[in-house]
Amino acid sequence: MAKEFRIEHDFLGEKQIDENCYYGIQTLRAKENFDITKTTLSLFPNFIKSLAKVKKACALTNFELGDLTLEQKDAIVQACNEIIDGKFHDQFIVDPIQGGAGTSTNMNANEVIANRALEILGHPRSTYDIIHPNNHINMSQSTNDVYPTAIKLTLYELIYKLKDSLRFLRDSFHDKSVEFKDVLKMGRTQLQDAVPMTLGQELKTFAVMIDEDIFRLREAQALLKEVNLGATAIGTGINTKKEYQKKVINHLRDVTGVDYESAGDLIEATQDTGVFVHISGILKRVAIKVSKICNDLRLLSSGPRAGFNEINLPKMQPGSSIMPGKVNPVIPEVVNQVAFEVIGADSTISIACEGGQLQLNVFEPLVAYKLMNSINMMRRAFYSLGEKCVKGITANEDVCMEYILNSVTLVTCLNPILGYEKSSAIAKEALATNKRVYDLLLEKELFTKEELDELLHPKNMVNNYERKDS
Repeated sequence: MAKEFRIEHDFLGEKQIDENCYYGIQTLRAKENFDITKTTLSLFPNFIKSLAKVKKACALTNFELGDLTLEQKDAIVQACNEIIDGKFHDQFIVDPIQGGAGTSTNMNANEVIANRALEILGHPRSTYDIIHPNNHINMSQSTNDVYPTAIKLTLYELIYKLKDSLRFLRDSFHDKSVEFKDVLKMGRTQLQDAVPMTLGQELKTFAVMIDEDIFRLREAQALLKEVNLGATAIGTGINTKKEYQKKVINHLRDVTGVDYESAGDLIEATQDTGVFVHISGILKRVAIKVSKICNDLRLLSSGPRAGFNEINLPKMQPGSSIMPGKVNPVIPEVVNQVAFEVIGADSTISIACEGGQLQLNVFEPLVAYKLMNSINMMRRAFYSLGEKCVKGITANEDVCMEYILNSVTLVTCLNPILGYEKSSAIAKEALATNKRVYDLLLEKELFTKEELDELLHPKNMVNNYERKDS
C-alpha cells in the first residue's frame, strides 16, 4: 500500500510528512540535516521523559495563568504523561548531535506532543490552529531554557542509576574482602616487594575508593537542582508573564518530585555550563579510579605460570585464536576501555563548554550526548565488573604465602631491633646468595628460632585492627 502523507509548512517552505508520524516539518528537516552519530534521541529515554516533564510543567503553568484552555491543557498533559510512561519514543528521531543549540530536539518534542494532543482531542494531526507546537506546546519557553533544564533533569536521574551500579561494585569488593580477610600476601610499591598485608585489605581498599566516589557524585548531583526554566531566550524572561517563572519552577517540582530551584541570575545561568564541566570531572575521577582497580586485578591475576598469579578471575571466554588454553581478563579490559572513553569525553566536554559565546553555548547537544553516553556506559560496565568478575575471584593462598616467605623485605620488621644499616646488609646478602632472610638470621645467630618465628610471622606484620575490619 502506498504511504499517505500530510503537508506541513514553515517559513522555508512545505514538506510531506508520513501521516503515521507524530513529528512534524521541523523534526524532519533536522533528521535530514543531521546524520552524525547514526543514532536518535530514542537512545536516551530518560532525556525524552525529562523533556516531557518540562513541557508538562510549562503547560500547567500556562493554564494557571489563563493562557491555555482546560481542554488544551488536559490534552497536552495527557500527551506528556504518555511520553513519560515510555510511549512514542520512536517518534524522537533527530540525531543527538545537532546544530542550533538543541532547537531540533525541542521542536521534536513540541511537534510530537502537539500532534498527540490533537489526536486525543479527536482532531487530525497538523491541525495546528487548535494546538500548535510553538504557540501552545512551547508557550513561554525557549530552547535555551527548556533544553538545559531537561539535560539537568536527565543527569539527576542517571546519576542515581550510576550510584546504584557503584554500590553494587563496592559491595562486591567488600564481600570478597571479608572472604579473604585471613589470606596473607605481599604488598607492593613501585611493583617491588614492600611489606605483608592481607588480600582482604587489598580488596577492601577498592571498596573504600568506590565509596568515596559515590559521595562525590551525590555532592555533584545536588548542583543539578538549579535550573534556568523561565529564562526563555537569553535569561530576560521575554514572552513570559511576571508570575510565570516562579510558578513554573513550583510545577516542575510537583511533576518531578525533586526540589528544583531557580538560578539566582537567569542570564548567567543560560550561558554558564560550569555544572556540566564539574559533573564531567567527577565522572572522569570515577573512571580513572575504577580503571586503576582493573589494572590491579589484571596484574594480580597475571600468569598463571609466569605472572603474579595471586588471584584467579572467572574464565569468561577463550583468549586467543592461536594459543590454546589462554584466557584473558576480558571484563577488566573492557572496563578499562570504557574509562578511556569517559576520560576522552571529559576533554570534549571541556572544549565544548569553553566554546560558548556571549549569552548561549550552542554546543550543549554535544555536552549532553557525551555526559549521557558516559554515564550509561559506566553503569553497564560497573555491573558487569561486579557480577562477571569480582564476585568470582578466588585466591591462590599458597602462591601468596610463598611470595612472603621468599621476600627480603621481611627484614623491614627488624629495623627497630637491628637498625637500618644491619638490616640492609642482611637484605643485600639474602639477594646475593638467594637465601631467605629467615635462614640468614639463624646462621648468624642473631635470634633464636622461637624469637624469629614470633618476629617474622606475617600475621604480626599486618595491622590487626585493619585485618579484623576487612
